[in-house]
Amino acid sequence: MSAPSASAASSAPSRDTAPGGSSPATARVELAISGMTCASCAARIERRLNKLEGVRAGVNFATGTATVEHPDTVGVDDLVATVEKLGYGATPPTTRPDEGDGTAPDHADVLRGRLLVSIALTLPVVVLAMVPAWQFTSWQWLSAILAAPVVVWGGQDVHRAAWTNLRHGAATMDTLVSVGTLAALAWSFYALFLGDAGMPGMTHPLSLTASGGPDTIYLEVAAAVTTFVLAGRWFEARAKRRAGDALRSLLDLGAKDVAVRRDGREERVPVERLQVGDEFVVRPGETVATDGVVVEGRAAVDASAMTGESVPVEVGPGDAVSGATVAVGGRLVVRADAVGADTKLARIARRVADAQNGKAAAQRLADRVSAVFVPVVIAISLGTLAVWLLAGGGSSAAFTAAVAVLIIACPCALGLATPTALMVGTGRGAQLGILLRGPEVLESTRRVDTVVLDKTGTVTTGEMSLSGAVALPGVDEDELLLRAGALEDASAHPVARAVADAARARLGDLPAAVDVTSRDGLGVTGTVGGRLVVVGRGRLLDELGVPADGPLADAVAEVEAGGSTPVCVAWADAHGHLAARGVLAVADTVRPTSADAIASLHALGLRTVLLTGDHETVARTVAGQVGIDTVVAGVLPDGKADEVARLQAGGAVVAMVGDGVNDAAALARADLGLAMGGGSDAAIEAGDLTLVRADLRLVPDALRLARRTLRTIEGNLFWAFAYNVAAIPLAALGLLNPMIAGAAMAFSSVFVVANSLRLRRFTPSH
Repeated sequence: MSAPSASAASSAPSRDTAPGGSSPATARVELAISGMTCASCAARIERRLNKLEGVRAGVNFATGTATVEHPDTVGVDDLVATVEKLGYGATPPTTRPDEGDGTAPDHADVLRGRLLVSIALTLPVVVLAMVPAWQFTSWQWLSAILAAPVVVWGGQDVHRAAWTNLRHGAATMDTLVSVGTLAALAWSFYALFLGDAGMPGMTHPLSLTASGGPDTIYLEVAAAVTTFVLAGRWFEARAKRRAGDALRSLLDLGAKDVAVRRDGREERVPVERLQVGDEFVVRPGETVATDGVVVEGRAAVDASAMTGESVPVEVGPGDAVSGATVAVGGRLVVRADAVGADTKLARIARRVADAQNGKAAAQRLADRVSAVFVPVVIAISLGTLAVWLLAGGGSSAAFTAAVAVLIIACPCALGLATPTALMVGTGRGAQLGILLRGPEVLESTRRVDTVVLDKTGTVTTGEMSLSGAVALPGVDEDELLLRAGALEDASAHPVARAVADAARARLGDLPAAVDVTSRDGLGVTGTVGGRLVVVGRGRLLDELGVPADGPLADAVAEVEAGGSTPVCVAWADAHGHLAARGVLAVADTVRPTSADAIASLHALGLRTVLLTGDHETVARTVAGQVGIDTVVAGVLPDGKADEVARLQAGGAVVAMVGDGVNDAAALARADLGLAMGGGSDAAIEAGDLTLVRADLRLVPDALRLARRTLRTIEGNLFWAFAYNVAAIPLAALGLLNPMIAGAAMAFSSVFVVANSLRLRRFTPSH
């Protein structure tokens, strides 16, 4: 399949109508937002969009996107117009700028060029201001010539955003920086032209606090703060690009073109033209173009780039393959079953993008604080100016303190705290085969103390195999397996396949069975070699007049004690007398990684519970093999959710792990649902976390990654808040030079992004 763009992956409209048509249909779209320079911009756009009737919107500053659910009564054009009225740009997903002809310059590159020029102009200004001995005659005029373009041209994005917001009656973080730097520049030019600062021979003493006389100039402050802001935003742009690398690399896995077989010959076409039902060829080393079923050939398929599974899987006719996997040996012909947005890769991309666009509870609090933060800071700055003047501190010191308050308070780091950590954490999870539904899931992972696991397909492979046979006295074991295997070969039931496959592997070709009749839920009857054969539960033999007692009952008990499911076998003798002949032991194979996974869960301090509809003896055998603490067996499918509720009623915070349709209700009922990706769509949709490959070790890895992402978000927010709370009083008291404040403000944003990038180094426990 083609690799969908980040926007396409998460913006494909999805329509939902309430039963009976009581609510209007809604569509979901992702808009590319331009002109945002801080978290306040994002919050403002989000508030305005959410005021539209029936609209639910979330705006992500870090990704530059707005994810919007809207009714039919509100079109995409209405959404775009609403954003543009605020002074920002909004682009529908079909015409996103990053999907154009590639001529538009990358924003990080634009910032880099502007930053390099600003650094070259700012360095002499700062050096001359900090080293009085180097202040030659009329040095201040050279500083003015160098500083002015830095503030006006280098800081143009900041000033433009501040002006746009001012015209709409709003103040943002850009307002603080713009007012602060322009005020410093204006004060300096006033002192140069109308004061004594422009006199030849003037010198400027170095001070790290609010000091100086009425003719003090602040050219180094204006230029340095602008340059620091530029540097911070360039680092942010680069880091945000790196933070999305995992998702982009996932999207880039898809093939670009494909060899389609039509009318007996191959035709190479762009993958976008591939249709459901087309047969396409995959040669060794090529990428499987889309999801489908193998119709010809055998090959090993490597899915490591998409799922993290290191061992290639052998596939042949009838086996399903996923797009973006690679054939490492052999030639395949695959029939396409899904294309475009319906493929597994596209669904994974949508899940990751949706998670990155959300907000954790801590970030929602930060957004509410940011909404009132800027006006409060402006008020504090004006108050600082007034108090210094009234206290007789001098106009220069008062101005310095007021500007320092404006600059140090700029809370850009608050806007980056959650989205950068989510982008890196969810991207790293996608690389490992762990998909997070949304940031709200992170809160649940920390509280979980009990992990409930389904047995079949989760702890075990879900694939039945013959584990043994107990022949009754006088019966040859090979004959027992031959007759049972021949009869079961006519059935598609998993138990029947296990018996037939084992018989064929041991004895070769099996005789044909005739007059085969399936007894639903009980077993099967038929004729093999001219004799009636019965294979199934003991109850079926009872119904046919074969008592399930004596040696047969002992054999059944022996099989059950070994943790296997008993399959009774009977056939008629030469006189037509039907009698029990033996018992076959069929068992679900425990996944080789399950014991390690349970040990890792215990290492996290979690209690484990096996929840299954199987016989208690079988369940306890499986639990004993892997080390599960508690067994709840014999539970009907519709009772699993009730068992989860019972645990919750007892005070447990429950994570449920399952893969089947019968697990969907329990996954939804649990505090945290983890769906095995190889399972049913119903289970995956009900889960909060999806594990792309069927490896139980991903469960503790998913919990560890989610918890670490949450800790990173909280750490980011703490330091962003703590920085502002500690620094504003220092600036107001005149203990912080505005230039130092600008450097500290830029560093706070870089720190938050760098801290988030540490999640890229998360390693699984195996």
